[in-house]
Amino acid sequence: MLNTVLTGQPTDKTPLLIVHGLFGSARNWGVIAKRMSQDRQVIAVDMRNHGTSFRANSMSYADLAGDLAEVLESHGTPSDAGGTHVLGHSMGGKATMMLALMRPELVKSLIVADISPVAYDHTNKPLIDAMQALDLSKVDKRSDADAMLAADVFDAGVRAFLLQSLVVKDKKWLLNLQVLEDEMPKIVGWPDDVNAVFDKDTFFLSGAESSYVSRDHRAATKALFPKAKFASLPDTGHWLHAEKPREFEAALQAWLARYDA
Repeated sequence: MLNTVLTGQPTDKTPLLIVHGLFGSARNWGVIAKRMSQDRQVIAVDMRNHGTSFRANSMSYADLAGDLAEVLESHGTPSDAGGTHVLGHSMGGKATMMLALMRPELVKSLIVADISPVAYDHTNKPLIDAMQALDLSKVDKRSDADAMLAADVFDAGVRAFLLQSLVVKDKKWLLNLQVLEDEMPKIVGWPDDVNAVFDKDTFFLSGAESSYVSRDHRAATKALFPKAKFASLPDTGHWLHAEKPREFEAALQAWLARYDA
């Protein structure tokens, strides 16, 4: 099963599952998980080939959804009690969408952060190339790695995000970089044979300055998630939860409050 981090204790409120995006981990969501756990238990995971979870050759969304279903069957609210609130960002958003479509009984409501159920034409291969090219034998502290990465990754924020998955003392990445590279077409893609519909509440929250979500995606989104609601955070990009954590948390709390009355 995926490495799972539980924050807070079970309460009378439905738990929240948090699923990170590509190159991320449960650790990236620690602050938000802690704040959200004040009134409900929060379940965060390392996806396969990320963090300390198992390594596997496939990154298909059907397989990722199966991993999440296993976690919910072990730690979430039983399906006969309505399921668990599920939040996913980017790659994690696609995985949670597939979970909702495949196993709707496990999901009480779905929150998708800055991604749509469509295939994208971008690639993250340059970031993988930069991490693979890093000579870890010359890295004695995180600032060494940052300086070396700067030659290929110009954005300091992106470097800081990537370096959260570097274990300096062990000189290794907590990412299965080769499989992520091999499976990149599946990660940025979306299966074209999906014919299920998730007819429960779904909240698509995007960054207003992000290029990942467009009004052109609305028709495809509504076809799969007919009860979808849409909102955006102003002056925010793809990593909206990191750029505007308080605003992101407030939107999340407002959504969940609908179920707590």
